[in-house]
Amino acid sequence: MNSLVKRSIDLTVSILGLVLLSPLMVVIALAILFCIGRPVFFRQVRPGYEAKPFTLLKFRTMNSARDERGSLLPDEERLTNLGGLLRRYSLDELPQFWNVLKGEMSLVGPRPLLMQYLGRYTPEQARRHEVKPGISGWAQVNGRNALTWEEKFDKDVWYADHMSPWLDAKIIVQTIWNVFRRRGINQPGMATAEEFMGTHQESAESWISSAGAGSK
Repeated sequence: MNSLVKRSIDLTVSILGLVLLSPLMVVIALAILFCIGRPVFFRQVRPGYEAKPFTLLKFRTMNSARDERGSLLPDEERLTNLGGLLRRYSLDELPQFWNVLKGEMSLVGPRPLLMQYLGRYTPEQARRHEVKPGISGWAQVNGRNALTWEEKFDKDVWYADHMSPWLDAKIIVQTIWNVFRRRGINQPGMATAEEFMGTHQESAESWISSAGAGSK
């Protein structure tokens, strides 16, 4: 796929999204401020293209409740009613149009996961970082959190190998449809998904090192 075409579409849609959806995002921000408190946004460093870190932006959906030892309570206990509503309709993801505008993400691509997962991937799974992460992706429209981690990564790598404007258009249409159906948002009994602990002992650390060396 021509990277210039993909980037042009990303820029156009992210600008339009930020402009047209700004009234909705202001309402959401005020609701979070009133119901949950500051900060309004959730920021977390995630690995992007070639595993380079960037700061992911989302609307905050959880409170900061802690146990008697001062440790944060499990996600499912901290997820607020407002946060659950935002996640149900994927409204918490809207600020990521800013990540797309900055070139850190694309509209379509593998979802950006946690930094600690980098050393747990097999070399094949690590190939998901050969493309920019996306707001939605092939795994998201084919099961999302109802899939196993291995199934997700298989679909991420498949997307990296078959990326095209037509596939992106199909994924965007399916994403909109799935948002209304509210399917695959969480794993059963969890606020989102269980932590990925690795498929095999073999890791992708060598791939990450070579990718970092190649970018210097």
